[in-house]
Amino acid sequence: MAVIRMNLLSKSLGRQTNITVILPTMTYDEMVSGQEVYRPGMTYQLMYLLHGTYGDETDYLHFTNIVRYADEHKLAVVMPAAANSDYADYRQGPKYFTWITEELPLVLKTLFPISDRREDTFVAGLSMGANGAMKIALTYPQRFAAALMMSGAARSGENLEEFARRRIKTSPALPDISDFYGDLRAFSGSRFDAYAQAKRHTENGIALPRMFFTCGGEDALALERTRKAVDFLTDLGCDVFYEEVPGYRHEWDFWDLSLRKAISGWLPLRHGPVMPEERKD
Repeated sequence: MAVIRMNLLSKSLGRQTNITVILPTMTYDEMVSGQEVYRPGMTYQLMYLLHGTYGDETDYLHFTNIVRYADEHKLAVVMPAAANSDYADYRQGPKYFTWITEELPLVLKTLFPISDRREDTFVAGLSMGANGAMKIALTYPQRFAAALMMSGAARSGENLEEFARRRIKTSPALPDISDFYGDLRAFSGSRFDAYAQAKRHTENGIALPRMFFTCGGEDALALERTRKAVDFLTDLGCDVFYEEVPGYRHEWDFWDLSLRKAISGWLPLRHGPVMPEERKD
C-alpha cells in the first residue's frame, strides 16, 4: 500500500490545502506467489472519501482501517480536507464544492494512475461528509457509479433555518450555513438542493448513481434525516440500498464497519486494477 500526504496550491480555495491519497501496491501474498502486479498504463477505481464536521483529511487514517480495505480490494481513495465547509462554496471565500468536483479530479487524473470512467468512480462520506457525498453524486450523476452515505444525508430546505440556528448555538465557531447558501428560505429547489437535483435528473431521464445509505439504529443525530433521504429517493425510483444497524450511534466503530462492508461487498468494485487493454478510449 502507498499512503501519500500532499500539500498543494488550490485555485478554488485560494491557498494551500491538504489531501491524502491511498494507492494499492504489491501485497505480501502477491509477492510470494510471483503474481504480476505492476503494468504501465493500468489505473485504479477511485473513491472520494469525505470527512465529517470538525474533521480533516487524516480522520479515516487514524480511526478506521481504510488503508487495509483499499489495498485488499485494489481501490484508490482520496481524502480531501474540507474544514467545516458543508462541502459547499462560500459566497465570498474558498470554493470547496468547486475544489472537490472540478479542480481536484483534474489534479488526480494528471498525477496518479486513476480511472476517470463513471463505472470506476465513487463518492462516500460520514455525517457532514454524507451530505457532501449525496450532494456531489446527485449534482453530477454522470460522473459516479455509486455513492455511500454513512450516518447522514444531504441538506434539505425542510427545517434548514432551525438547523442553522441550532448549529450556531451549539457550535459558535462553525461558519453560518447562510455563508454558503445565502437566503435559507430560497434553498428548496435551488442548485444547492440535492433532492431537487435528483428529481430534475429523473424527470429528464438521466440515470442516477446507485445510492447506499447506512446508519446506526441509536444515532439521534442522523437517523431521521437518513430515513427521509432513503424514502425520497426510493419514491423517485432510484436504486437505493439502506442498512440500519441496531446498537450503534454516531461513532467510528460503526463507520469502520460500514467501510469494510461497502468496499468488500456493497459497492460495484472490480477488486482489481483497470488494465490498458480494457479501456475503450
